[in-house]
Formats: sequence, C-alpha cells, structure tokens
Amino acid sequence: MQVMVTMDASITLVALTKIQNELQMSDAGRNWVLTSYLLTYGGLMLLGGRLGDTFGRRRTFVTGVALFTLASLLCGFAWNESSIIVARLLHGAAAAVIAPTTVSLLATAFPKGPQRNAATAVLGGIVSISVVASLVVGAGLTAVSWRMAFLVNVPIGLVVIYLARALPESKDQERKRLDVAGSVLVTMAWLTLILAISLGPQLGWTSATTIGLGMVSVAAFVAFAVVERSAKNPVVPFSLFRDRNRLATFTTIFLAGGVYWALAILIGLYAQQILGYSILRTGIAFTPFVLAVAVGTVASARLVTRFSPRTLVLAGGVPVIAATLYASTFDASIPYFPNLVVMLVAGGIGVGIINVPVMLCVIASVDVDLIGPTSAIALALQSLGGPMVLALIQVAVATRTLSLGGTLGPISSMTPAQLHALDGGFTYGLLWLAAAGLLAGGAAMFIGYTAQQVAVAQEAKKAMEE
Repeated sequence: MQVMVTMDASITLVALTKIQNELQMSDAGRNWVLTSYLLTYGGLMLLGGRLGDTFGRRRTFVTGVALFTLASLLCGFAWNESSIIVARLLHGAAAAVIAPTTVSLLATAFPKGPQRNAATAVLGGIVSISVVASLVVGAGLTAVSWRMAFLVNVPIGLVVIYLARALPESKDQERKRLDVAGSVLVTMAWLTLILAISLGPQLGWTSATTIGLGMVSVAAFVAFAVVERSAKNPVVPFSLFRDRNRLATFTTIFLAGGVYWALAILIGLYAQQILGYSILRTGIAFTPFVLAVAVGTVASARLVTRFSPRTLVLAGGVPVIAATLYASTFDASIPYFPNLVVMLVAGGIGVGIINVPVMLCVIASVDVDLIGPTSAIALALQSLGGPMVLALIQVAVATRTLSLGGTLGPISSMTPAQLHALDGGFTYGLLWLAAAGLLAGGAAMFIGYTAQQVAVAQEAKKAMEE
C-alpha cells in the first residue's frame, strides 16, 4: 500500500489537465487537486505516526488503508470541483496514517539485523521503481479515463485489508497523549493560508473571502503556538528549532521541496497545455527526470562525507536553477530532445544531490530518541513546501496570463491567442520559481554542519535501522 501512496502524486500530476477539462475547474481548483493531498499529508503525518504506537499499528494501518480506499472511490466518482478536492483532502489524511505506520510495521515484523535491512531495502526498491512505473501506468490509465487512475486503488485496497489480518498486532506499552489539537490547527493554518493565496488573483486581494481566510490562518497559527507550548507530547517540539543550523536546514527543506513540486507540476502542465502532449506521452517524457533524481541521490550519498552539506546543496542548486531559467525561455515550438530532456535531466540531478545532505543535516547533533520526530518534521515541511510555493507561483502565472490578454480555466475553450498568453504566464512563473530556488540557496548558506557531523548522523541513522 506504501507503493500506492507513493504513486498517487505522480499519477495525479499527469491527470491534472484532463480532470480540469472534464470537471470545468478553475486553475486554482486544478492545482488544489494535488495541493489538498499534500496539505493533509504533510500536516497530519506527525500525528499519523503516533496513532499506530498508541492504538495498535495493524489496526491503524487497516484503518488508513480503508480511508484511502474510500477516498479513491470518491475521487473516481467526483462530479465537480468541490467533491474531488474534499476527496483529495481525505486521501492525504489517509496517506499520512499509512506512510509512517508501514515503516513501524516493518520494524516490528522483522528483527534487527540482516532481515530488517533486507526488508527495508526491498521496500525502498519497490517504492523507487513505482515512481517510474506510475508515470507510465498512471498515464495509460488516465488516457482511458482519469477516473480509472483513482478507481484502480479500490480493489488493491480491499486485498491489502484482507491480507493485513495476518500481521501481528503491536503497540507501545506506555500510552502517550496524542496532540490532536496541534495537528488539526497546523493543518488548518496552512490550508486557509494557501487557499487565500490561491483565490487572491480571482476574487481580489481585498475581497472579504481572501481577507477572512487570511485572518483564520493567522488565528490558527497563533493557537497552534499556544497549544504546542502547553502540550505534554507536542507534535512539533519547538526546542528543535533553537539550533541555528537545524533551523536553516528546515527552511531549506521547505523551500527546496516547494521548488521541486512546483517545477514538476509547471512542466507537466506546460507539456500538456502548451506543447500539446498526450497524457501518456507526458508520463513517458518525465521518466528521465525520475532517473536523474536517482543518479543525483547516489552521487550525493558518496560525496556527503567528503564535502560540507552547504557545499553540496549549493552545488545541487546550480543545475536546478539553471534548468528552471532555461525552461523560462521555452515556447510552443520546442522539441522534446534536446530541449526538454536536457532541462529535466539537469533539474533531476540537482534535486537528487540536494536531498541527501539536507535530510542528514536534520538529524545531525540531535539525541537518538529525537531522530524519529525530527525526521518526521522534515518530511512534513517538505510536503507543505510544495503547496505553498506552487500557490505563490500560480499567482505570478495567473497575473501574467491575464495581463497578456489571456483567461483562466480549462484550455479546451481557449483561443490560440489565449493559449499564447498562457504560454507567457507559464514562462514568467518559472522565472519566479528560479527566484524561489535562490531563496533556498540563501537559506542553505546558513547551514554550518560539517562533513564529519553529517557522517556521524549517517552512522546513527544506520544504527537505528539495524
């Protein structure tokens, strides 16, 4: 089931244009098909991991799979913009339960040592392969009907629920108090903030809806801070943010994760809406990007003990920003090779190089008992960065498109002139995305961990997994 959770974002990415056209969605609504999933996934992940420890990992896993299956069914039968966004919010919440609980089940099902290492390696390999497979398989299903991309999860989910009965039940002996209020408040704060940013260009920045959502977001963030200070078992321990190097790392992860997601989504939409690629062709076209990420990750894992994290992050940022700037020069006449391929490969290698050092920096100089929570916070920030950066870039795309005489909404009803304006909006948005990449690089400049500290963190992580 972890594979289905991993594949979801890739499949949805290539299906966005078709979903928008059929349901007659606005551009903001189209982006929310993916954004809503990432928001609840990132916002509730920290709580999801603790549910299994408290109520039983098998029981929590089965509940998560049941919710994911139900959400897939609702997505498959969605009838308008609101219905699919609500279903996707449920999708993300279910994934936030499944992802951490799967890792916990793996740890309890296999004893420490070679067996657990082998099982972890198999799971990692399957997940990695699934990312590539999802681009092709998901695109093939979507080419028939985008609803099939969601409904295929239903029989798989039912089989997983049936097979899960054989798993042993386990939970922590000491029952810790869950910080439900903190998880709900932080999710609500991000959701309303990004919704306000998304609706701003359409409704106006001074509209009652936009201002009201912004005020709700501020209130939720303040309430979250108050709750976390008094919580006995806070979902986000504020003490982890006192270290300057870790704070810089968290900021880099948030911004870099946002640039990664926004880049993938913008190029995916550009390929379908401007270049006229079919869904299947778009999925296949993105394969070099995924493979390049893997190459960059392998190279970075070998270099991370020789060079400082700051050096590697900045080195990886160069091809990412270069690829984004290069993409901003595209127009409807560019060929797939070499133009798009070069951009995808360069960006993918850069993303892979960045991922390894920042994730190891997260656990550098933290106590062993805080490695798990700290890593979970980093993953949550990475997921939340995507919706935030995408919402801001979409403002730039929408504003530029309208200024060029274009319109917002499904491309099926656009004239050639309006499509040309949309082309200009996309490339203008990519310029702003490059600026976001520079901000991520600026944050990385403040990461002061050394290669030796990262090497110690790497060994500590290995020791925990054994």
